[in-house]
Amino acid sequence: RVEKSYISQRPDAQALWCFNITQREGKTFELHLTGKIKQQLSADPTLRPEYLSSLGLTKFTQRATEVALGKRSQAILENRVLGVHTPGFTAAMRLGAELLRHWYDVNAAWCGPVYLSSPCDDSLAGIFQAAGIQDIREYYYWDDKQRDICLDKLLEDLETAPEQSVVVLAASAHCPTGADLSQNQWAVITQLILRRRLFPFLMLPAQALCYGDLERDAWPVQLCASNGIELLCAQSFSHCFGLYGEKAVGHLLCVLKHNSLLLSVQSQADKIVKSLWSQPSVGGARVVATVLSNPAHLVEWQGEVKHIVERCMLIREVLRERLRLLGTPGCWDHLTQQRGLYCCMGLNGQQVEFLSKWRHVYLLPSGCLNVSAINGRNLSYVAESIHLALTTSL
Repeated sequence: RVEKSYISQRPDAQALWCFNITQREGKTFELHLTGKIKQQLSADPTLRPEYLSSLGLTKFTQRATEVALGKRSQAILENRVLGVHTPGFTAAMRLGAELLRHWYDVNAAWCGPVYLSSPCDDSLAGIFQAAGIQDIREYYYWDDKQRDICLDKLLEDLETAPEQSVVVLAASAHCPTGADLSQNQWAVITQLILRRRLFPFLMLPAQALCYGDLERDAWPVQLCASNGIELLCAQSFSHCFGLYGEKAVGHLLCVLKHNSLLLSVQSQADKIVKSLWSQPSVGGARVVATVLSNPAHLVEWQGEVKHIVERCMLIREVLRERLRLLGTPGCWDHLTQQRGLYCCMGLNGQQVEFLSKWRHVYLLPSGCLNVSAINGRNLSYVAESIHLALTTSL
């Protein structure tokens, strides 16, 4: 994934589309506990430089699997789960895409279709195409007029999908809208997946940063697994641990129907990984595994993550109130109905262009901004800019 940042000659320029969580000063945010664990690990004389296996750090994959499925998961107890440590979220998606072609029948290639939400992260289609899957389709997700998920149209699209179609779904932190399916909506979709024999590929790109809890964000994954559904799930721990750059940490979770398939899928994953990146980086994974394995560290980490979640929700509330006080046209309640790092503002292409050209406020073409990039210094400017984008005639 390419991180986006913008530089303007104007001193009041605002760079609002970036993937890192930022502080008030606009600098990348690092959790206090993450920095402390890094120092402890670097000073540990028992840790030696060494190559990992192609599947990654075992302790990390165990902990990552548990926070996705729950420690008491039937799938874990029955030994039909495979976890693969990857160098970031995009790598987990790519590995999953490669595995899909061999999932249903090891002796016969599978080539699609794959259904992506409309809208979705721009990179997703390219990831599947790079893996040789060209049949990429869309299912309806976001209604621009209502500024909400349109479940009826979503279900209609999935109802007509061919059997064994792969449906890519955000378990939480949907990008770019920030709007996630409710538990009741997930219950309906899960039953449709079972009845239509679809294959879910779930995503957790910013696990824990919607509700402040790893397992709560992963609830849809646990729901699917508890219903006996085979699935893939791509996880990222980069955002919630403040691990960026060379220490990006991802994980691909494979839940099988029968443990008799485990060795063949593991063998296939091993071959694919060796052709893509050989071994993942160990540094970030050690930090995550250390925190998730230590109850005291886990409590401290959860406190820091909840602070980030509360900050993002406060920003949403204040931004909504500023827009109301400015008399900005439209209803802005959707700002606080969404969660996570992203928010679909409901702006059109002309308004987004106005923000970038005249106010140096940068959003995605779909009108999505990164809430975590707003801080006390630029919030008023952002609200005023959005107001002007909707009220100024060019």
